[in-house]
Amino acid sequence: MKKLLVLLVMVLTLSACGSKSETKDLLTEIKERGNITVASEGNWSPYTYHDEETGELVGFDVELGQLIAEKLGVEFIAQETDWDSILAGVESGRYDLGINGVTYSDERAKSYNFSEPYLYDQTVLIVLEDNNDITSFDDLADRVTTNSPGSSYADMAIEYGATVNYVNTFADTIQVLLRGDAEATINALAVYNDYLREKGDDAGIKIVARTEPEKTVIATKKSDSTNTLVEEINKILNELREDGTLAELSIKYFGYDATVVGE
Repeated sequence: MKKLLVLLVMVLTLSACGSKSETKDLLTEIKERGNITVASEGNWSPYTYHDEETGELVGFDVELGQLIAEKLGVEFIAQETDWDSILAGVESGRYDLGINGVTYSDERAKSYNFSEPYLYDQTVLIVLEDNNDITSFDDLADRVTTNSPGSSYADMAIEYGATVNYVNTFADTIQVLLRGDAEATINALAVYNDYLREKGDDAGIKIVARTEPEKTVIATKKSDSTNTLVEEINKILNELREDGTLAELSIKYFGYDATVVGE
């Protein structure tokens, strides 16, 4: 009987230790280890992409992540991965943050802790210039669209009754459209505008519908252990907003101030 009691005490003690470790404050952990890991796609300009000349990872969200790390006094570590692995990696704790043009939704908020919005983008419906059959999101029923797996854009297409041809990057979606393997794609207005700046009159695509401005947020794990990290990030975002840094970054990468609704 005594052996059983001793064994029970040991099990309870170990369980308590494990529970305490799992709920350790993430902000404290980040500062103790001296770095913060940020997941991004790396091929979704102007949010995260590689400079053509240097190959360096750049973009609005990359610079934002670097500024957050600097304010926290830790090293910024970028972790590139496919879009559908960003939020999954944040949820599992593999990455501290997901900063890659993440759109807020009430459904996502059930699974992740989010920062306050730092940008406002619009979701747009894109087709080829000569496509006159699709003029609204409702026209997607029984059509084929193309998007990244796990993206809100793919989910939106499915909700409207479309079949999704899955690819990894925005450039891939345009190639799928040009080949005729899909009739439309849903994506961010900022990404569409960036593509137009690069391709000019040769873009061959157009917007036929758009949503109201949507909130772009930073994602972290849904846990009490991340609450203080989110609070600190919100303070940093407010500082960057008040001193004009966010607006400057937006103009640098988007060509306009996307930090304000309606701009």
